[in-house]
Amino acid sequence: MNSSVNDFVSLVVNNHAIDTKDEMIAAVCRNFPMVKDGRALYHTDYFAVVFCYTKNTAFSNVVISLSKLEKYDGIPCFVVVVRRGLDNLIYMINTTFIDKVSHSSQSLRIDNIRGSVLGSNIRKQLPEIDRVNSPEFFDELFSYHQGFTWIENLERIVERTNNIRPVKAKTELNHSEYMNLLDAPRRASSFVGSDDYVMLLDDLRRRCEDVKDAILVASHVDNVNVRGRLIEALITSDPEERTGLLKDLSDVEHMLPVYDTENGLGDYVRRFESADTYTDIKTKILYLDSNPKAYNVDKFLKCMGEERSVFMFFFVGIDDSGIMNTVLSSVFHDQLMKTTILQHHWAGRGTRGVAQFNGKVINEMLSERDFRNNIDEDSSRSYLENLLKR
Repeated sequence: MNSSVNDFVSLVVNNHAIDTKDEMIAAVCRNFPMVKDGRALYHTDYFAVVFCYTKNTAFSNVVISLSKLEKYDGIPCFVVVVRRGLDNLIYMINTTFIDKVSHSSQSLRIDNIRGSVLGSNIRKQLPEIDRVNSPEFFDELFSYHQGFTWIENLERIVERTNNIRPVKAKTELNHSEYMNLLDAPRRASSFVGSDDYVMLLDDLRRRCEDVKDAILVASHVDNVNVRGRLIEALITSDPEERTGLLKDLSDVEHMLPVYDTENGLGDYVRRFESADTYTDIKTKILYLDSNPKAYNVDKFLKCMGEERSVFMFFFVGIDDSGIMNTVLSSVFHDQLMKTTILQHHWAGRGTRGVAQFNGKVINEMLSERDFRNNIDEDSSRSYLENLLKR
């Protein structure tokens, strides 16, 4: 986050004893060039904040409308809760940290944004990353938030709010697809030991080399989601598209392509005589802690149910000087598979959830001098069977 955001949070924490909302607003406005938007929201170019007052220990006030939160969801958003006779509180309220909105918004839909966020709707615990919504973790929480789009969060909030029948359902495999699924680890082992694997790795590394300077520039984009998508696009796009993407980084989010492979898996599809490969490109800033999203479990199972499918990850490790290393890993690489985290938070209740990687493991893989894909086919089949049972 921008240094002014950390200065703001420190000011609020250091003035925890202020016991009126007006006094807290005045203290903040004396130190930051705040612009007021509506009744209670103030913002700068770098953060937005809503001020609330409560006489009770419980915090159930109306904080902000969902439609207004959409305007500021790209920067850190906070609520400062001034409490009579108690220390004040501050929470991050970007959509990642909203469980649902008020029950009065039963007509809330993806195309009809309605309802207000109450204090009780703010997620105080983030078990999926083992963090709480408090100042010492705000930097990490905002980085986590940047990994998700407004639409991803909105879909979850709509479902949680309306308690609707899930639109998305678990993937069902027929007998042929099931047998192909169980054969996926064997296909992966065969592919990583083939000349086709070397050809795919050389292809991706050449593409990285062609845009290495642009990747270094792109690695400084603050928004994690935009940064990753931009680097993916630079690697997979043709020279003319790359030029357009780099022309104006300030507006690059609106220029990024949307990948739409037939199964929704992988950014780069290449077909060989022996296999159809789907490669997901993941950038890893080595000096930042993060656990990147891996894949939607149902889409993954459907893809592995294809007779020739092979699913790979191309990890691009970036440090201060640029690309440090690249690794082309099978989804079944034992170190990667054994540490994959499975959780439902970013998928519908009717689905099998989403897989998330351990960032430290990716760093370790990128630091290996002679990376090799180690695949235990029996363990991989057991992993697939367990995914099917979710």
